Amino acid sequence: MLSKSTICSILIVVFHLVGLIGFLVPSTVSLFLKLVPFHLLLMFLLMLISQTHKGKNQFYILIVSVFFLGYLVEVAGVHTGKIFGEYTYGNTLGFKLLEVPLMIGINWAILVYAVGITMEASRLKSPVFKAFAGALVLVLLDFLIEPIAVKFDYWGWRDNLIPLQNYLAWFIVSFGMLSLFNYLKFHKENRSAIILLGTQFAFFIALNLCNL
Repeated sequence: MLSKSTICSILIVVFHLVGLIGFLVPSTVSLFLKLVPFHLLLMFLLMLISQTHKGKNQFYILIVSVFFLGYLVEVAGVHTGKIFGEYTYGNTLGFKLLEVPLMIGINWAILVYAVGITMEASRLKSPVFKAFAGALVLVLLDFLIEPIAVKFDYWGWRDNLIPLQNYLAWFIVSFGMLSLFNYLKFHKENRSAIILLGTQFAFFIALNLCNL
């Protein structure tokens, strides 16, 4: 009988593969863009299901904190242009509050959790080094996401130029959230989260290559 982690891992890979095909076939792109918020919610649910031993709810403290921190820093970023640069959100990520999709908080929670788990499985011992390396991983992932996000109306930049400031801000925000991940005490071993991170990289690398 397949374990819960194995089932979640299979679903992660299958849904990303289906999504990749949907984004690459012109006749299905509009449909799959409408499904993006539901895909994010599904990945979020799979992370919740696959996480064991939540450590007296400290796991939930992480998820809720990262959701609100991620969402609020994006609100500040959109309205001031002082954090990531000048950008606005499109309609792909769904319902917006204060001009920012609520799904962006979910996305921050998924990515920080997946990277945190992956760094925990690495040979790095220092919490500071793990947060630093994890933040670099998230910046690299954002570098891959940006061209696709702009193309498919996740968000857009002033004059269509992605500023270096965006990547610096991603690093700082990610480092802070991963430091919180390292501070909180819960079971930090989840194969599904590592597979999700790897699948995200593969998904966006493939989309970038196919859109050259």
